[in-house]
Amino acid sequence: MTDTTRRQHPAVPEEILAYYARGAEDARLRDGGAPAGRLEFWRTQDVLRRLLPAAPARVLDVGGGSGVHAEWLVRDGYEVELVDPVPLHVEQASRLPGVKARSGDARSLPADDRAYDVVLMLGPLYHLPERADRVRALTEAYRVARPGGLVVAATINRFAQLHDLLREERYFVPLHRERTDTVLLDGRHPFHDDGFFTVAYFARPDEGPAEFTDAGFTVEGQYGVEGVAWLMGGVEDWLDDPERREAVLAASRHIESDPTLLGASGHLLTAGRR
Repeated sequence: MTDTTRRQHPAVPEEILAYYARGAEDARLRDGGAPAGRLEFWRTQDVLRRLLPAAPARVLDVGGGSGVHAEWLVRDGYEVELVDPVPLHVEQASRLPGVKARSGDARSLPADDRAYDVVLMLGPLYHLPERADRVRALTEAYRVARPGGLVVAATINRFAQLHDLLREERYFVPLHRERTDTVLLDGRHPFHDDGFFTVAYFARPDEGPAEFTDAGFTVEGQYGVEGVAWLMGGVEDWLDDPERREAVLAASRHIESDPTLLGASGHLLTAGRR
């Protein structure tokens, strides 16, 4: 594919750029952030550490945000380059020791063919409502991954908003309930001036593997990130207690790939091999 062809994809919607320009994503995932965000971070780290090849290896973190995951990957000995369309994220990630960050779109990566041992896409797919764009992004990941290279992508579950609003008792508000029920129909989450999120696509568990296959990958597994723990009362205190937190992570591992429970997680990770 030529550079000219890659530049033909539409720009990232302004609503998405504005949402992340607020700078809340970094705090959401780190210690001190929202409990569900902290659980997402620790569980994503837990799964990736079991999937990634041994360091040193070259990792491209696509849509890597402020570098929350890139930071610990560098500490673990990986060579990490980060690509993100949000200027604030690129600036924040560039400040992290050992992280190389630059602007870019998942659908037209500023990267050479077969250049990386691992490609992570922990954010882009759920901000691409059109299936063709998601497959295009995965095809780009395939292009820049080395033969035998690993690609791991995150999706937001179709039922994540329903579960989240029930947990927080916001589903009982008629407007929130109506909007949530509408998302369940086709997975499309629109922008609302007074909404909780931005333009997004919430996928059914079977959609990720199918899109990986269309992009040329061999699918190796799916992993429910938060399991059912994020929906339980008391999780805030559990995560603040190191021993209980480890027990929550261990419990989540038991059910992470059970097909009957994949839809309970807020996020899913799909892993494929080039």
